[in-house]
Amino acid sequence: MNARACVLLILVTGCCNSLNAQYANNAIPYFTYGRGMGIISPDSLFLLNIRFRIQNRLGLQSVSESNLDISQVEARVRRLRLRLDGYVYSPKLTYVLQLSFSRADMDFDDTGFPNIVRDAFVVYNVSPHFAVGLGQTKLPGNRQRVISSGDLQLPDRSIVNARFNIDRDFGLQLYYNNHVGNCYFLLRGAISSGEGRNIVASDRGLAYTGRLEVYPLGQFAANGDYFEGDLLREPKPRISFGLSYSANYNTLRTGGQLGKLLYEPRDITTGMFDVLFKHRGWALAVEYLQRSSVNPVTSDTSGNIRYVYYGYGHNIQLSRLFPSNFEIVARYSEVMPHTEIQLYEPHTRQYTVGGNYYLRGHRVKLQTDLTFEDNTWVLNYYPNRQNWQLRFQVEIGI
Repeated sequence: MNARACVLLILVTGCCNSLNAQYANNAIPYFTYGRGMGIISPDSLFLLNIRFRIQNRLGLQSVSESNLDISQVEARVRRLRLRLDGYVYSPKLTYVLQLSFSRADMDFDDTGFPNIVRDAFVVYNVSPHFAVGLGQTKLPGNRQRVISSGDLQLPDRSIVNARFNIDRDFGLQLYYNNHVGNCYFLLRGAISSGEGRNIVASDRGLAYTGRLEVYPLGQFAANGDYFEGDLLREPKPRISFGLSYSANYNTLRTGGQLGKLLYEPRDITTGMFDVLFKHRGWALAVEYLQRSSVNPVTSDTSGNIRYVYYGYGHNIQLSRLFPSNFEIVARYSEVMPHTEIQLYEPHTRQYTVGGNYYLRGHRVKLQTDLTFEDNTWVLNYYPNRQNWQLRFQVEIGI
């Protein structure tokens, strides 16, 4: 080999090594279902995950129990979400940002403006057992509420959750988890504004929320306690007990963090208890929620009425996942208003059966359910009414 060829070979080898080193030092995007699409910076000081999901729904409601003519059609994008999460400077400093873009997902009718920002939360993980967060996100409320709407077995949460959940708020949250032997537990606490998400001003009355979760048989696989259905087919029985309590002082909305504005501020307390069990494709979820308020009815000078929904409700949900990834679900939900608001609200019961087909877990699935709803006026002020509701939903996301 002559000298010119040797020099050329050395230059080519050096360029290839340089390109290989440069490629190794660059961030490589990744994609996985459940984690979304992400990028890690070359120095590993920044992580960004990008996720989206769409829920397209078609629903029909009958005129009455016996008259099956259609009285109402629901055809809409129920949810359209964009979620960004990751860490900055250190894996201990994490963040989550979630935006909603469909009208049904913005609380537009209650707030009067497009309420796009759902989550804007920063967490510092002090240790594997303790973390502190600041910003806007879900409060530590009932199980079905803290589970993402993308991880539900039926097209939507129960009427019990709709009436009594405490949703999102801006504030400070603390997390502590540990175990004694095989019994694990989680403590969460929050001090928040009490007025809900994206409210620019608040009064001096804050909301105080606490939650305890206990896992006496050990932890669920892959955070299986935070999605509905036993998609992982737990080989051993797993059970969780949850207890939450929230006191919201001087709140201005009918549901504390949710609902229309009251004509006068009120204090609201909400207690919640839930149980979750999973084993070999079977899943059982039970919830009991109760809300109270002194003098819950408010009025303006024209005699218009707005009130805190004072009462209780319970929800029972049972499901079976088959090897084909088809799942059947049954749910019974009941909501009972307190005597102080029974003039305005009926005693409501829903009996629901549903079916799911999971193409890619909760990320890509087909859902349908059929509900019989019974509304009974305790004071016989209005005629009782019953109806049938049928829903079909397609969910797709990453």
